[in-house]
Amino acid sequence: MQFDVVAIGGGFAGLIAANRCAQLGLRVAVLEKETAERYLNNSRYTTGIAHILFQDMRLPGEKLLEVINQGTEGEADPALAKAFADNSRRAIDWLVAEGGKYILVNAPTGKSIMLAPPRRFKQGLDWEGHGADYLLRKLESNLKNRGGRLIRGADAKALAIADGACAGVEAVIGGKLERLDARAVVIADGGFSSNVEMIRRYITPRADRLLIRSAATAMGDGLRMAEAAGAQLCGFGAFYGHPVHRDAITCPADTMLWPFPMIDPLTQAGLVVGPDGRRVADEGRGGIVLANLLAHLDDPLSTSLIFDDLTWTTIARKGPAGNPMILSAGATLHRAYKLAELATLAGVSPEGLTATIGEFNTTIAKGTAASLHPPRTMTPLAARPILHPPFYALPLCSGITATMGGIAIDVDCRALRAGGSVIPGLFAAGSTVAGLEGGKQMAYMGGLSKAFILGLLAAEGVARASGKSART
Repeated sequence: MQFDVVAIGGGFAGLIAANRCAQLGLRVAVLEKETAERYLNNSRYTTGIAHILFQDMRLPGEKLLEVINQGTEGEADPALAKAFADNSRRAIDWLVAEGGKYILVNAPTGKSIMLAPPRRFKQGLDWEGHGADYLLRKLESNLKNRGGRLIRGADAKALAIADGACAGVEAVIGGKLERLDARAVVIADGGFSSNVEMIRRYITPRADRLLIRSAATAMGDGLRMAEAAGAQLCGFGAFYGHPVHRDAITCPADTMLWPFPMIDPLTQAGLVVGPDGRRVADEGRGGIVLANLLAHLDDPLSTSLIFDDLTWTTIARKGPAGNPMILSAGATLHRAYKLAELATLAGVSPEGLTATIGEFNTTIAKGTAASLHPPRTMTPLAARPILHPPFYALPLCSGITATMGGIAIDVDCRALRAGGSVIPGLFAAGSTVAGLEGGKQMAYMGGLSKAFILGLLAAEGVARASGKSART
């Protein structure tokens, strides 16, 4: 089998890169290791909210670049960040021309866009017929109409390297090892959020005590193949995830506790304490940071979220924030009118919890949250004193949805060696790449934006390398 381009991974990054390559006159194949007609991956699971650091992807490039630099504290690669920002609106317009649809939604940072038909924020997986599923099927149909191929059941095993350049892929197809020759290969199979050993290697030694909150297909195969071919892997250490109810990991068969409820707002309003009753993190920094901090504790399954009835009947009822989803899922929620009694139920030190909440309430009343240890960030959601019984304790764990870091690339999405030289013929897009995320806030660029924008840029980089115009 011979092609101009082979994309590894049938998610958004791979299908967008393949369609754009076909538009530009290249012979294209996409390898997808799953066999189902509507194969499962993180692209199909997504809620469909597309953003750059939770800002509208349609903002002007200069504004988005400012957002990236501020959010990553300048750690994003300058050239890659500029290319990413400058092509954001174009990526959305291109998807609309492909038949994609979106609606406007309100986010904490302002307006954002969401793939349509919009997904419902309810318990359990709810992807059928909604925005991501619709767009994936549309892109597959477009690829077929352009003469491209989506090969299901194709498990890529290794890159074919000749004279230092990528010349194709070796994949098991129908039980047989096949060689697909190509002038370019685009690695677009997502990160490694389902690979416990890679999580242990690149993120935390406590990987076995995290909830894998993603499709089971994100195994890091593309990263492994790229590394074997000489590509530089970098930018690891953080991940995109959320604090999650602990029952989701202790009862893995219960799918009603992920992806929703989304308890980030609850964690920002309450206190996260360890077995000694003392706070373990700055809850106000948000769910992504908190999930990362919990993952690095000696025991990521040792914390509890403490809040009062006012929080339970207000914040916890907004959106998919927990009430009544936690109860309808039959999840553990300790409740008591006395803090000491609550602590006993939750397996927390009564003396420690009582002292912690007393200090917290006094400090919040004085308006000196920054003096707490750990300090308490008061934006975007200000802390509330815990005063209104009954009081609640919710057992927590850290859920990992997508990884950050991966293959070093340039603005054409060409894979780079450690010294900065290009590996001819090898490209990467989507959640497999490094260079965009980072900073103390573990800035999450957005899984859809990385797929949409980098899928386009990778295809156009392939076209330029093949002597084709990238303007068609």
